[in-house]
Amino acid sequence: MNSNHPSPQRRAEILDALRRGTVPRRGLEHFAVGMEAFHPALDEELEKVAAGGGVFKAIRGDYGCGKTFLARWLQDRAQRKGFATAEVQISETETPLHKLETVYRRLMERLSTSDCEQGAARSLIDSWFYVLEEDVLAEGKVAASDSDALLARTNELLEKRLTSISRTAPAFSIALRGYRQAVATQQTAVADGLLAWLCGQPNVGAEVKRAAAIKGEVDHFAALGFLQGLLAVLRDSGRPGLLVVLDEVETLQRVRGDVREKALNALRQLIDEVDSNRFPGLYLLITGTPSFFDSPQGVQRLPPLSQRLHVDFGGDYRFDNPRAVQLRLKPFDFEALVSVGLKVRDIFADGAASPDRIRAVMTADLIQRLARAVSGKLGGRVGVAPRIFLKKFVGELLDRIDQFPDFDPERDFALKLAESELTEIERNAQAGVSVDDIDLKL
Repeated sequence: MNSNHPSPQRRAEILDALRRGTVPRRGLEHFAVGMEAFHPALDEELEKVAAGGGVFKAIRGDYGCGKTFLARWLQDRAQRKGFATAEVQISETETPLHKLETVYRRLMERLSTSDCEQGAARSLIDSWFYVLEEDVLAEGKVAASDSDALLARTNELLEKRLTSISRTAPAFSIALRGYRQAVATQQTAVADGLLAWLCGQPNVGAEVKRAAAIKGEVDHFAALGFLQGLLAVLRDSGRPGLLVVLDEVETLQRVRGDVREKALNALRQLIDEVDSNRFPGLYLLITGTPSFFDSPQGVQRLPPLSQRLHVDFGGDYRFDNPRAVQLRLKPFDFEALVSVGLKVRDIFADGAASPDRIRAVMTADLIQRLARAVSGKLGGRVGVAPRIFLKKFVGELLDRIDQFPDFDPERDFALKLAESELTEIERNAQAGVSVDDIDLKL
């Protein structure tokens, strides 16, 4: 299928996400604008990871520049190459960065593949056991009908494949063996409990742990060993690696000073571990605002971290080095906003009952006027406008043009932005006049 024309399912996913005001998880290449310069370098880095290396990357940009967009484009790209991916939102209360056991747990909860959008841990581990069984049968020494011998030999192969991991995280391979035994003997509750424990979930019952001879919970130090184990499982089952996105790390600037320092040090530790190739097959990506990288309340607070992340950016975005540890995203401008609108219009029209009507009514001129109107209501800050612009564009204009033959945007639509549909940054960007006092006709 032509890359400019998404499948009906992908088209629906894209448009549904835009109606909700969120970034689609897949299909972003169909309406991406202004990120082409990054793609070759990012593909090179994915190839490096697939060859057994490790990569750390930081994306910096203000709100609306497309950090989440680029991160999800890269996840989609990686999944199509066979990678597993996980996107973790860093937050003070739910996922504090200095608690790596919590980060690991969220990672496992959000583990995704091209055929499993969330919670892919079970399918990945089960597929690994299937590969092990196939390798055992290929030896020709065990018959497929001899389940006991097959299980025993599979466990032996498991231990051999995880020898290096067992030295640092022996509980990972022990729990895997217990899970395999529970599945083989149809002890569903035990298998579910051990899988939950492997994924870092707390409060797993004592009887489940006794079944596999494990104790305690997955703590800060064990989490890194378990991540190594996960990478070994992925590699051994034929997957090239794992892409992990730590999104919104700038929230660290708002936490208590001592907590911030612990979190920054945890980030420094992760970078060093990736650089030392402790995690072969891992691509670790973080996103943050310029203030996080440049202010004394962010990266600059920890000099060793600042040294690792430092990049000299010139004034011209055209000459930024996409191979550098940091990528700087250019603020969204009016031309880019209109270009995205045109791409989304064509995506919508391809699946509409009357595609010619969509294109005839939603002209480039009308898209430009909507873009000006939305950014005008946000204090003229075009960079803040993309999310709400696309939400209004799809949900209040394109949908109505498609469903109602007599709907005329010039006559029947007035742009209004409700406080409840705006993010805090969008509300702060609004012009001084209340949006309720403006009846702006397109």
